[in-house]
Amino acid sequence: MLNRGYAYATIISSRYDGQTLLSHMASLYPHSTQQAWQQKLNNGEVTLNGVIATGDESLTSGQALVWNRPPWIEPDVPQHFEVLFDDLHLLAVNKPSGLPTLPGGGFMENTLSRLMRKRCPTANPVHRLGRATSGIVLFAKSARAASKLAASWNTPKIQKIYRALAQNVADRDSYEILTPIGLVPHPLIGSVWAASPSGKPSRSSATVISRTPNTTTFEVSLHSGRAHQIRIHLASIGHPLVGDPLYGATGQPLENSPGLPGDGGYLLHAQFLRFHHPITGEQIHLEAALPSGF
Repeated sequence: MLNRGYAYATIISSRYDGQTLLSHMASLYPHSTQQAWQQKLNNGEVTLNGVIATGDESLTSGQALVWNRPPWIEPDVPQHFEVLFDDLHLLAVNKPSGLPTLPGGGFMENTLSRLMRKRCPTANPVHRLGRATSGIVLFAKSARAASKLAASWNTPKIQKIYRALAQNVADRDSYEILTPIGLVPHPLIGSVWAASPSGKPSRSSATVISRTPNTTTFEVSLHSGRAHQIRIHLASIGHPLVGDPLYGATGQPLENSPGLPGDGGYLLHAQFLRFHHPITGEQIHLEAALPSGF
């Protein structure tokens, strides 16, 4: 089934002054070549300040650029989930691996947030999990609950504990990981979050749960909320997730044919979430059962 399409809107910044629209589209959305973008332009999919563009335009800061992507058929995803908590203000579910939390990356309708809106029109996710990551996703049903949770989400008031299956055998029983995370170049999408000396401060605590001759299962607590933090942090200490197509043993994208951030193949599960209810003050302890792979 076709979705409704999507309008990707941006405002031209001063650093692109004088660049042609065609070259800008190819650099902004590097998943398509200049030839492919010229065809989209010829189809009337792109407007500049509300006027259908040809691609020859010279850009000026402040212009409104819109790519009106036509409807497309989205990949199939698992659409089942377990409800873990439900009251007037909050809703928590156990998301399966393969189901995106939010629209993006080619998914608009086949997402957990759209499925939840059908169940509860006022539900909005307080956070997100990567498409291949399974486990607890918390939704707020009211603006008051959302505001209070957002204010405390990356503080010690919220305990977020994950289970991760990683490559190689850990030589210690616990790790405090402080690897900064920032944007680094990626050959297919321009840039991606990864370990970076100039990145933002980040902190995770990892404890060994078990070892095999080639792998280590970690329990990881998050103390900051960077994109792909656990994948990057474990990789940065020499323990990339088993099957991770993107990050290598330094926390950087793999040198040979790195995957995309949404690609799956690894086991990462948001197992526990502990916090005080933003309205009632009740202590909430949520647990999502481990997938069979663990």
